Amino acid sequence: MMDQAEQLRNIIKANNAAPRPVARVITVTSGKGGVGKSNTSINLAIQFRKMGQRVIILDADFGLANIEVMFGAVPKHNLADLIYQGVSIKDIITWGPMDVGFISGGSGIASMSNLNREHLTYIIQNLAQLDAITDIIIVDTGAGISDAVLEFLVASGEILVVTTPEPTSITDSYSLIKALARHSRFSPDNSQIKILANKVENAAEGQALYTKLNAVVARYLKLPVSYLGSIPEDSQLSKAVRQQTPVSIQSPNAKSSLAYEGIAHALMNTEQTMKVKKRGMAAFFSHIVVGKKAKDASNI
Repeated sequence: MMDQAEQLRNIIKANNAAPRPVARVITVTSGKGGVGKSNTSINLAIQFRKMGQRVIILDADFGLANIEVMFGAVPKHNLADLIYQGVSIKDIITWGPMDVGFISGGSGIASMSNLNREHLTYIIQNLAQLDAITDIIIVDTGAGISDAVLEFLVASGEILVVTTPEPTSITDSYSLIKALARHSRFSPDNSQIKILANKVENAAEGQALYTKLNAVVARYLKLPVSYLGSIPEDSQLSKAVRQQTPVSIQSPNAKSSLAYEGIAHALMNTEQTMKVKKRGMAAFFSHIVVGKKAKDASNI
């Protein structure tokens, strides 16, 4: 008898039979809270929009609602409404500043492994529609090394780890990368880990932070991690957060805005982009659900 994971793989294969656009999925994460992860997600989204890219943010931080607070908008629906209420994929998207889309994950993602084949087929087909209406999907995860966060990371082709010069932040970032490297389904051939140094005094401090973290990762984990750059400590950014407006919109010439612009351009660099394996949203979620099913089966 075909198990549920095999059924899901067949659903994805059938869904991908015809050529279709595939969005680029970038997962933003951190080893601890308070390092500016959600700010990074939003401001990168704004910078991508300025470059003509269509962008949707998936808020996968179940415990907090940072993205919607920063957007200044409360979504009418979340992913659970798509799964259980039959709400269409387009109706669960809230459009924020500069037409950046936003989807609240809610509790929907955690419950996907319990769905039957018919339900999964419906959801995967809907998620595939995201690939047709957006170019980049930014997944904003929770902080730390919970099972939920790791499931998102192993499913992602691009992982952006946000860290700060604080010793605890560097240590927690290493712990996150270590947990990811030891995950049974993580493959360094299929996923790129990129470091973003946030809240630094200058570029030299950001480079030193990366050098320190990379040395430990290379020595003990034998894992390649690349450096994207840094975002400076900026009072204009703090002011924008208080006013619930992305600094890249409120103060486009602020030093943090210009730094986010540089990071976005680095990510869109043609040579680098060509090395990125685009999975699309349907494949991204199928990877998560297959993993959850396998884990649930092993616990029986």
